[in-house]
Order: sequence, then structure tokens, then C-alpha cells
Amino acid sequence: MRAALVAAAALALLGAAPAAAGPPPAGLLVPGRSLGGLELGATEAQVERRWGRAYGVCPRCARRTWYFNLYAFQPRGAAVEWRDGRVSAIFTVYQPLGWRTRGGPALGDSIGAVTTRFGALQRIECGGYYALLLPGNRSLTVFYALGERLWAFALQASGVPVCR
Repeated sequence: MRAALVAAAALALLGAAPAAAGPPPAGLLVPGRSLGGLELGATEAQVERRWGRAYGVCPRCARRTWYFNLYAFQPRGAAVEWRDGRVSAIFTVYQPLGWRTRGGPALGDSIGAVTTRFGALQRIECGGYYALLLPGNRSLTVFYALGERLWAFALQASGVPVCR
């Protein structure tokens, strides 16, 4: 009887835990506002509540950066970069499938879909790939292109380097 109660309590606790840790499998970019449900300026606690604690810390990054993989040992996912204890950049890594903007485009689309949706954007060469910049009031939305395909998204604070 006691074993059954312990098992039932353990199952109840498991049911109360978040369904998944890490970035959403199909994240949404809201230009100038959020990426994958996170906003610029979020605290560590807010990021951990939203995406969990299953992240790796980049040992060679110029700024403290947490990487969240969608699947263990596979590089696809997203990352957050920190400045003064707050999120200063949120970006996708290795073109995670299913990530998109509201109303399109989605990662993997032709880069022309970005300019069709948002108009002519400033282009920055990053050595092997390039970035298209959509400025906002206090942020910058970045669309990364590799081989004329939309490879990644970023939402970042002013002053954060565009090329990664």
C-alpha cells in the first residue's frame, strides 16, 4: 500500500513538471519583440522557467552564452547571450526546423521571402554568410542567410555584434 502511494505521488510530481525543457520545437519570431517566447532583458530565472536548465555554456564565446539543443548531441536549437545578467541576444542555431515569423517566412525558405515580407533591408557580410537587419525601437531583428536560404534568426539589443 505504501509503495503504491509513493508511486502515485511520484507520478503526480512528474505530471506537474514542464512538458519539455529547452527551446520550443517550432519557435516563433515576433520581430522587435520575442524569439521562441523569450524577450530581450529577461533574467536567468525567466529563461530557465521558459526553456529549462538543460543548456550548455559556451566556453569560447566573447559574452556568456547558453546553448539549448532541441535534441541531445545535435547542434540544432537556440541560444541566449547575456549582458549584465539580462538577455542581450536570442538566436537560433543550425536552422531548427519549424521556426518562423508570424505571417512567414520560416527558416529554410528562400531569403527572398524575407525582403518580400519586410522590404529592402540593410545587408552585412559576415564571411561565408550574410545578415539582413530589421531595426526596431530598442532592438534589432536579424535574418541570417546561407546559400540564399534563411538559415537563422536573431533578436538582439543595440550594440551586440551581428556576425556570430
